[in-house]
Amino acid sequence: MLFHFANVLLFFGLAIVFVGAMLGIAKLLRPDNPEKLKLTTYECGEPPTGNAWINFNIRFYLVALIFVIFDVEIAFIYPVTAVFRDWVLAGAGWYAFGEILLFLGILFVGLVYVWAKGDLEWLKRVPVAERSEVAMQQDATARQQALQRAA
Repeated sequence: MLFHFANVLLFFGLAIVFVGAMLGIAKLLRPDNPEKLKLTTYECGEPPTGNAWINFNIRFYLVALIFVIFDVEIAFIYPVTAVFRDWVLAGAGWYAFGEILLFLGILFVGLVYVWAKGDLEWLKRVPVAERSEVAMQQDATARQQALQRAA
């Protein structure tokens, strides 16, 4: 039993040594001539303009996160499909099939929720809230005061 853990520990140690050696060799062999142009921020081939701290639409990240979630879930299904035939031969086929259907059902409910919420659309429509009487009166009063100041 301990021999199996020793194998894993040996492979982890070899991996760390290998990565360290490759990084060290790369540091020794690569050219190192920093220039002002090389040290600037790279923005997909375009020269950087303006400040980097700007507001932007977060829709891309939401769609990407949803994709990653569903992609990982599909990755969980693949091993089950690889051993499903063995489970059928062992007599646990219907049980495993039910578990897979339950898992896919949960995924489908999540997809319907995200779709109904509108998180899969690039341009999300924000509903306009109905203005109250008080807000309309305040706007009208503010307009009248602005007109009086201007006159």
